[in-house]
Amino acid sequence: MSPDDAERALLAERMLSEQEERRRVAELIHDGPVQQLSAISQMVDAGLAELDGGDEQRAKEVLGRALELTREAARDLRQLCDDLEPRVLHQLGFASAAAALARRISSRHDVEIDLAVEAAAETLGENAAVALYQILREATEQAVKRGGVARIEISLHATDAGGVELVVQDDGSPERRAAVLDALAERAATLNGRFSSEVRFPRGSTIRIDVPPVAAHR
Repeated sequence: MSPDDAERALLAERMLSEQEERRRVAELIHDGPVQQLSAISQMVDAGLAELDGGDEQRAKEVLGRALELTREAARDLRQLCDDLEPRVLHQLGFASAAAALARRISSRHDVEIDLAVEAAAETLGENAAVALYQILREATEQAVKRGGVARIEISLHATDAGGVELVVQDDGSPERRAAVLDALAERAATLNGRFSSEVRFPRGSTIRIDVPPVAAHR
């Protein structure tokens, strides 16, 4: 493959990865905040109707529930924005962002997470840090969605070649959808990384992303 062909192939892979990310975000917005806003609108209409009917107590109850749902939608939107480009990732780096992600997933899903990324994370460039964070987020979220996960081990270490390797292991169901693996592989391709996955029966799976030196420090 010529250098021009390689560049075009890499560009195509990046475009596919961006399309997948847009699709994922659209689904999250539609299934979360959009549905919440629709419910809030109906509640406000119902509350106003109760006021017009003279039942102030009932109106307060309905509008109170609408207010609670509004606050929940605001929290979900803030979380969505933070997941896409977490402030801590740019302010404090990959290790801090990974630790925050681990705490959130652990508390929400009652999963033990063993995180060992600090040493190698110090060598990451900005592009690599963002891409690896997105891979880590998607891999861990998909692991808990499969169910039955009690422990997730996350490590980032330097390779002999001068790059880095991200490893995510879990003890959940070994089944993974091909679309999920393809999406993770596409993200790894934006770093010219080598992606691999394996399952362990009766339980467990492992995902590895080996990133070459140039991409790791970019």
